[in-house]
Amino acid sequence: MLPLIGRSHALFSEDLATNSKKLSKVVSSSRFLVLGGAGSIGQAVVKEIFKRHPKKLHVVDISENNLVELVRDIRSSFGYIEGDFQTFALDIGSLEYDAFFKADGQFDYVLNLSALKHVRSEKDPYTLMRMIDVNVFNTDKTLQQCIAKGVKKYFCVSTDKAANPVNMMGASKRIMEMFLMRRSLDIEISTARFANVAFSDGSLLHGFNQRLEKRQPIVAPNDIKRYFVTPQESGELCLMSCIFGENRDIFFPKLSENLHLISFADIAVKYLEQKGYEPVLCATEDEARKLAKTLPEQGQWPCLFTGSDTTGEKDFEEFYTAAETLDMQRFSNLGIIKNQPEFDPELLQMFEASIQTMKTNLAWEKDDLVKLFFKMLPDFGHKETGKYLDGKM
Repeated sequence: MLPLIGRSHALFSEDLATNSKKLSKVVSSSRFLVLGGAGSIGQAVVKEIFKRHPKKLHVVDISENNLVELVRDIRSSFGYIEGDFQTFALDIGSLEYDAFFKADGQFDYVLNLSALKHVRSEKDPYTLMRMIDVNVFNTDKTLQQCIAKGVKKYFCVSTDKAANPVNMMGASKRIMEMFLMRRSLDIEISTARFANVAFSDGSLLHGFNQRLEKRQPIVAPNDIKRYFVTPQESGELCLMSCIFGENRDIFFPKLSENLHLISFADIAVKYLEQKGYEPVLCATEDEARKLAKTLPEQGQWPCLFTGSDTTGEKDFEEFYTAAETLDMQRFSNLGIIKNQPEFDPELLQMFEASIQTMKTNLAWEKDDLVKLFFKMLPDFGHKETGKYLDGKM
């Protein structure tokens, strides 16, 4: 996988080796709850914890099927541990989850990996409201529950798209970070901004596998560059931030703009070559669909690489802004954004009240939510093009 994303070495090997004994000691003596633990990043985090033999590891996710696969994967790779390992098919926004946490809630570390992560989720006002619920309000609710139960540390995942956001997903995570600052007065919090996770569920790269399996064209933008980490690296980054992060720290991978930014089109070409196919560039969707019926037998695969014109896309990603304070010395390949507990309580209350009013009335438009986001983030770089990824192949 590393050659596909333009790298030859795992990113965090040196930091993990340096901190291996301490990391294993902390994990083996601690109790963990992982929320959203059956998604791609969540599964990676659960595996990193499990293989270090925790005293307790409970995993919550809304997807029953993904939890089943997670357990099969863990049993097949790592076997069993003496600690208490259980999974629960629950929606963390539900009353059932509230009852679950009230009945137990005895955890040292709670890691929240649940998120609506797709830029395409902002195309309609209802999915967008759910994104706000999952990314902001479920985080704040579970934080308050952890404070009430005396949990030692709360970790949640942010995104590189929260740095100078241009889409609603990134902006929702930036607003989530503002809510985190408020709760950091009552509980230790750390988080992580990291790159796209290569071949994670629902990602464009994961879609490449689906396209080959279904004998369909490979489609990718040729003008957008992204940073990538492997699924295992995503789990390592989250666990390192959870265990070693100081209050309000945001961890991010030290990736070089010159060395590690790579376009989706370049990855598509590498991917097809690795699979034994020669990419054939097409001019239209119709041509690509037609050639998908004949080219594979010839060792070729139709590709459509075009410029991006959809709402919310950013030419390249960044992990921090010029205004943020950095610690680049503590780890070899991990950078840290250091934060003070700066937040505007009146602004957060206004956001909560505005969203609650919309929900009570069961009526809101996307424009209402966009305007509210601009009140929260005056420098929000959102531009509406009227075009969305669901309108493309």
